[in-house]
Amino acid sequence: MTDGLILGIDGGGTKVLAALADRTGRVVKIARGGGVNPMDNPGWREVLDTVLAPFAEVTEIGAVAAALPAYGEVARLSALQEQAIAETFPAAQRHVLNDVEAAHFGALSGRPGILILSGTGSMAWARDEDGRSARVGGWGDMIGDEGSAYAIGRAALSLISQAIDGRAQPTALTDAVFDALSLDRTDPMNALGGWVTGLERPRAGIAALAEVVDRVARTGDAGANALMEQAADELARHVSAIAPHCASDADWTYAGGTFASPVLLAALTRRIGRAPVPPRLPPIGGALLAAAQCLGWPLEDGFVGQIASARNGTD
Repeated sequence: MTDGLILGIDGGGTKVLAALADRTGRVVKIARGGGVNPMDNPGWREVLDTVLAPFAEVTEIGAVAAALPAYGEVARLSALQEQAIAETFPAAQRHVLNDVEAAHFGALSGRPGILILSGTGSMAWARDEDGRSARVGGWGDMIGDEGSAYAIGRAALSLISQAIDGRAQPTALTDAVFDALSLDRTDPMNALGGWVTGLERPRAGIAALAEVVDRVARTGDAGANALMEQAADELARHVSAIAPHCASDADWTYAGGTFASPVLLAALTRRIGRAPVPPRLPPIGGALLAAAQCLGWPLEDGFVGQIASARNGTD
């Protein structure tokens, strides 16, 4: 076995991405699959194994860094995740880490600062000048995940039900969500109730509604905008809670699909009071940097830049 290649794995609630890179940082192979969060997907191992199968026999892989959701949060699940990576890559050096830690590492290229994540779930991660890390949030949809895509989608369903009942002002979200889900408006309770109870993975399905909320918010709808402002409030609380871990002028950045919404990003920026540092690498880039560290490869600008140049294929 040689150590000419590294494998980064970025798992989340809606998708998993694996990327193979060489010593220059050039990404030579990518594979994708569905969500691998063990908190809400009993079939996560099968999904992960399918995505990793093309890489399992690549003998040149010297190190694997797997950034996985819920890792380090629930001991039983973390052990199963470590087992999955060990069984697939027994000969490689291995590093399993939380997906948000990898997102921080990639977005700030290993520098100190704060990362706020809003994807299917939500969390803030910080690293200080001495390399010490801290986190807040990430409690999952049954306890937390405030400001996440799931929380936005769940709030949208609540607002729609209230608007249909007359307990809230009418909102364009009602038609937008019914159209997006191809539901019959003539029997709204049956339609929405049937959709929710029929979801195989409710967390991911409800989180997907955040895209509809963003689209409607951009038209100026008061109800949709209120939901995005509420999400920004919650995410700002994450940042405020973790800020003392870093210097007062520490950079902040962001990760997660919910930040594809310019409405949400602008609202959060107003609350923090200063502009974010654009993420240099996507989360998969952070996983690749972590794998390179396992082999002692220097994380020089050329190496990081080469990974960054491939980001259109790794987002």
